[in-house]
Amino acid sequence: MTDVFPPKIKTLFKREAPKNLWIQCPDTGQVVFLKDVEANQWVIPGSNHHLRISATQRLQLMFDGATWIDVPVPVVATDPLRFRDSKRYLDRLKEARARTGLQDAIKIGFGRVDGLSMTLAVHEPEFLLGSLGTAAGEAFIRGADTALEKRTPYVVFTASRGARMQEGILSLMQMPRTTIAVRRLREAKLPYVVVLTNPTTGGVTASYAMLGDVHMAEPGALIGFAGPRVIEQTIREQLPDGFQRAEYLRDHGMIDMVVHRHDLRATLARLCGLLMRSPALENEPGVAVREIPTRTEAELQLIEDPSPNRT
Repeated sequence: MTDVFPPKIKTLFKREAPKNLWIQCPDTGQVVFLKDVEANQWVIPGSNHHLRISATQRLQLMFDGATWIDVPVPVVATDPLRFRDSKRYLDRLKEARARTGLQDAIKIGFGRVDGLSMTLAVHEPEFLLGSLGTAAGEAFIRGADTALEKRTPYVVFTASRGARMQEGILSLMQMPRTTIAVRRLREAKLPYVVVLTNPTTGGVTASYAMLGDVHMAEPGALIGFAGPRVIEQTIREQLPDGFQRAEYLRDHGMIDMVVHRHDLRATLARLCGLLMRSPALENEPGVAVREIPTRTEAELQLIEDPSPNRT
């Protein structure tokens, strides 16, 4: 018997499948074409799962024409505690900056949202888990100062695992500092709106994430201080289904509304326009302008004194 071996002929044209052509839904395991997810604002079409997006992607989705003015943030000490665990903190920062193109975990932008001027602060979830450190705290405060200077609403998109352990007490001190910045906005009667995205936990939840005039959240976002596993181990009880998710917190009064990513821009513009009592905006080239109805003097007096016996 003669052994027969197949000929070793290589194809002339090698076909390579592009990388990252498909994406798998974290909830259902459904495999979806990446271009379809990108066109759907990074929401899985079938399951409606909202994927995490970068700070730059968020600003592109929110601002008219995907254009805005980047607000520079102050430069702070890079490694004040000279912290080192399995890797030097300086090395972690260099890697995060190279990966994201940002200096730290919060990016500030100023522009128009549906024709209304707004200042936005957005967490970058890929920069050390969006953690709050000295630089991020300074960025938040610079965003608040910009809103005060421009007389605009201040909208913050949170996506953070909490305070940054590599900066110790300096990181924790950002909690009262950002709280003071929010108070200054309130004294100036400027709207401060928080949009909670997945995940928002730890020191960010314990400070400026829960101080908004209005709290929105994306569907399915994890929102809390400690994680569900830690809580279960502490109280030794099984937590209810959907605990710490956006829908659960809305139903129990912790947040005001859950808004789909497709509707966020229009909802924010309408809400901030009402809070600012904005008149019709002047037409500008390339800017889609909405007319925001103002209240009459009689309506304002009724709000101030709703008593039926008022003459």
